[in-house]
Amino acid sequence: MKNLILVFLIVFTFLGCDQKKETSIDKVTIKASVNKVLNDWHKAASEADYKKYFSKMDSISVFIGTDATENWNKEQFQKYSKPHFDKGKAWSFTTLERNIFVSKRGGFVWFDELLNTQMGTCRGSGVLEKTNNSWAIKHYVLSIEIPNDNINAVIEAKKKNDSIFLQKFHK
Repeated sequence: MKNLILVFLIVFTFLGCDQKKETSIDKVTIKASVNKVLNDWHKAASEADYKKYFSKMDSISVFIGTDATENWNKEQFQKYSKPHFDKGKAWSFTTLERNIFVSKRGGFVWFDELLNTQMGTCRGSGVLEKTNNSWAIKHYVLSIEIPNDNINAVIEAKKKNDSIFLQKFHK
């Protein structure tokens, strides 16, 4: 009888435990690491440090710029950027605010950031992945912020270029 009670207690104890063990992730540490990567990435551009800048990007990363033609893989973006870096002046982005969101398992993050740039206020957004204990930028989109009150003037200013650009899609 004592053995039966002991077995019952052991089984009851295990059944009472949550069998699903969630992997605990430290979102604060992840966000701090991602902030560092992005801050170092922007700093490398402002210092025209080509090697450091592109080391933050994954080999299959994508950079989408402010012009409709700027949808580049890493190699294409490097080719575009090299002359700017070689002149000792690439671009300078200062982060005004940044929001970082962490996936459930902590292997991916996505973010948006408001930037002060030589083009005025811009917004960046992107995705980073953690591989081999380091974060790599997989995707980045840069856009120029346009006040709603000025959108009609911008539409008019880009009408000619848009019509030329869009011709390649109507063939």
